Amino acid sequence: MSDLENADPSAADSTRLPRTWDFMETLFVALIADGAFALTGGLALSVLLVAYGGAKNLPPAEFQAVWVQGRWQASGIILGTPATIAVLWVAIRMAGRDFADYLALTWPSRDEVVCGFGIMIILITVEAFVTIKLGIVGPRANSDFVVGGAAGLFTLALGYCVAAPVLEEFVFRGFMFRGWSQSFLGPFGAIVLTAALWALNHTQYGWYDRSLLFVTGLVLGYFRLRTNSTWLPVMLHSGMNMTIIFLGGPYV
Repeated sequence: MSDLENADPSAADSTRLPRTWDFMETLFVALIADGAFALTGGLALSVLLVAYGGAKNLPPAEFQAVWVQGRWQASGIILGTPATIAVLWVAIRMAGRDFADYLALTWPSRDEVVCGFGIMIILITVEAFVTIKLGIVGPRANSDFVVGGAAGLFTLALGYCVAAPVLEEFVFRGFMFRGWSQSFLGPFGAIVLTAALWALNHTQYGWYDRSLLFVTGLVLGYFRLRTNSTWLPVMLHSGMNMTIIFLGGPYV
């Protein structure tokens, strides 16, 4: 009997190269993750609104008005994040890959962080200047940012400045960028497509605000490619949201 016939099958399996999900597989997993977010976050938020938001007997129009308030939106993001990340974890483990490695969860260097925040400050300043010059009023000017006291403000900050950046960057600049950058799109095509989908995903905004988000997404994708770190886009995303919420800005 030859050496090949005597070989241990498990040894052969261990030499297989790690797999990366292809373009369509990556898109499919991302859609499942989005569905998990909508299902878990939406259902849990509905229960919270009825139980603690005083919305049990409200007509549909008024219920929707309460729903879009910042504190409740933030609660939905917080509640939907674990299920979304769980979908990514299962998909990555099915591919035989390490979760942190697949999503590039490595810490950037100090110089990279300083450079990233410097460019992000310049970007936000330019976008705010253009918005003011055009006379465009951002979504922050309406009533969607009702926070409901200290507890509401804490929930808003936790949802928008922690949960949302982690959730969105893990999905777009982490999982989707990994699969699409190694597909026919290549790294730069993946940056453009993830930025476009990230902007379009913010359906609560108009096209002007989405165009600003698209430009921001290009910058976040660039730093993901340059540093091979998804944590840096998470930090920049968090800093951007924090600046917009507490200091004001063209969009949220």
